[in-house]
Amino acid sequence: MVSLHAQNSNYDLPEKLTTSNVLKTDGLIQPHLDEFLKQCKKYNIDFSEKLFNLKEIALVDTLKVSSSGGTLGMLVRNKDKEVEKIIFSKITLLDNEILRVVAFHEFGHYFLGYKHICKDCDSIMAEVNTSYFDIAKDWEKQVERLFINSPEYMRTRSLSVNE
Repeated sequence: MVSLHAQNSNYDLPEKLTTSNVLKTDGLIQPHLDEFLKQCKKYNIDFSEKLFNLKEIALVDTLKVSSSGGTLGMLVRNKDKEVEKIIFSKITLLDNEILRVVAFHEFGHYFLGYKHICKDCDSIMAEVNTSYFDIAKDWEKQVERLFINSPEYMRTRSLSVNE
């Protein structure tokens, strides 16, 4: 079993059944991953090594969600604290906009180096989002801000200035 630690929550998931080094991605998440990686290319953010290190991106029914809140997505770390999976609650399937915002949020943590930027501020990287639909209405600007304000983008910009 894998023990998960994120946002002060612990979950047990079975080990991945296959032993291949191929990333296993749920087909419902794949379009959002493709869109996110296109944005990485647009902003010259290299994602290949991190993508290669992932084992799985999956929808699960083990994340705790209730009427008062819960965890809709999280990074799963191994015993060495390296991210090996990104998981999403099946609750995100209630609306494609919710899944897209949560997917970009988790991908922002993993690929862009984000921590949460606020408690609840209508941003993709907020700790809590009370309105995924407000974010979705302003999607293009939200994505642009997500990338140009990211730790990874800032790092690559400072490297190019110093070269």
